[in-house]
Amino acid sequence: MKRAAGQAKPLQLAACIQTIIYIAMAHEAENTSPTSQVGESDPDALLSPPPDARPEPGLNGKPVRWYDADRTESYTRIAPFQELHDTSIEFFYKPITLTALGFGLAALSYVAMTQDVLEEGRDKRRVGAYAAVVSFLMFSMIQFRDGPFIRPHPAFWRAILGINLLYELALVFLLFQDLNSARRMMTLLDPSLNRPLPEKSYAEHCELTPQNIWDSIDIFCLAHALGWFGKAMILRDYWFCWILSIAFEFAEYSLQHQLANFAECWWDHWILDVLVCNWLGTYLGMKTCQYLEVKPYEWRGLRQTRGLRSKARRVLSQFSPHDWTAFKWEGTASFLHYLIVVLLLAVFLAAELNPFYLKSLLWMEPDHPIVILRLAGVFLCALPAVRELYQYINNPRKAKRMGQHVWLLLATILTELLVITKWGKGRFTEPLPLYVRWAWAIGGILLVLYPAIRFGVPSVRKYVGKQKQKRKGKGKGKKVQ
Repeated sequence: MKRAAGQAKPLQLAACIQTIIYIAMAHEAENTSPTSQVGESDPDALLSPPPDARPEPGLNGKPVRWYDADRTESYTRIAPFQELHDTSIEFFYKPITLTALGFGLAALSYVAMTQDVLEEGRDKRRVGAYAAVVSFLMFSMIQFRDGPFIRPHPAFWRAILGINLLYELALVFLLFQDLNSARRMMTLLDPSLNRPLPEKSYAEHCELTPQNIWDSIDIFCLAHALGWFGKAMILRDYWFCWILSIAFEFAEYSLQHQLANFAECWWDHWILDVLVCNWLGTYLGMKTCQYLEVKPYEWRGLRQTRGLRSKARRVLSQFSPHDWTAFKWEGTASFLHYLIVVLLLAVFLAAELNPFYLKSLLWMEPDHPIVILRLAGVFLCALPAVRELYQYINNPRKAKRMGQHVWLLLATILTELLVITKWGKGRFTEPLPLYVRWAWAIGGILLVLYPAIRFGVPSVRKYVGKQKQKRKGKGKGKKVQ
């Protein structure tokens, strides 16, 4: 008995020491981390060992291979981008997946079993394609992950992601077709297509007269202003919009030897487009962003509001943002920010230029519904995509990886470039003018030279200074010896 008691004392002493260490570690974590969840009134949490915030990779101290990795480990789990819910309309966030499945199948069976749809001799391919698209979008609304936006409802933005995915799949399908086959396939959407269109140039009558300027004002001026209003809502930065506006005009100068639509008068480029339409749309868009930034957001449910006017205002406010984040791209803050801004500028330019080539290759008018739907779809897809990219750059701890919207939109724009490159072989035979080559060369040199001077030279100086300090430290150590 004495021997057993003698053995128990060291065990009790070790347990007490371990408890004291845990309490000290918890107290230190509480003092150093302002977001710690451990409170003073929770002694069980203090006595429990603190969890590892960042578990080391590996499985039982051994490297993890792709075929024997334990997918239940914390380092393989994926944190969702958005877990916020609009508590003012909690009813619409309740899981009703089986109910939606039942209604969807009922509607599908009703349409499929209706006699006029199954009537002999009628073309049922279009109805079947529409039904497949609606079914896929329904699955997207229910099962896709949430994005950064929760208004009017996360399901709406899941459907936007589904539309983007369908468009990407259609582009991948068209990528493996030749141009003539693609033109014939477009007649399934619109029988009036697959007819050659004359190229229209806007570089005629370029004298700067009031009559010529008035003749150039058409519905596309309003489209320009609305487009730049949307870009301002997406980018939320004056300088970025101005740089993109000027870069697009230079891109039109560079590519007017391929498409006649890019040929415009000088005052059409810089006065009518940049200084009037683009500036007006950007100004109104940025003023809207500033209003949404300073607007107080205090949401109440429909039941908490009193009066018909208040309830109607609450219903309309559901289509406004839940909150607003001002963007500060800071392209000169670091090399990473500079690289992201340049790449984002290039992607936006590609997204702006792609529809001109696609409508020219597929013989579609600029005001064709497919062209307009493509522009509207890219706008809706770009809203959450740029928001995800901004958070991925500026808050990497919360955004563990690049968001699904930005990933898919980037894939879509690049696939459009592949389609244009494939179909454009042998069709744009005129060589690049010499002045355009020099302009692109000078622009590329400046894009490389600026970060080399802004970020590379200070980094080299800092590295050289550290090496000198190390040498001085080694020299002093030898003298002391």
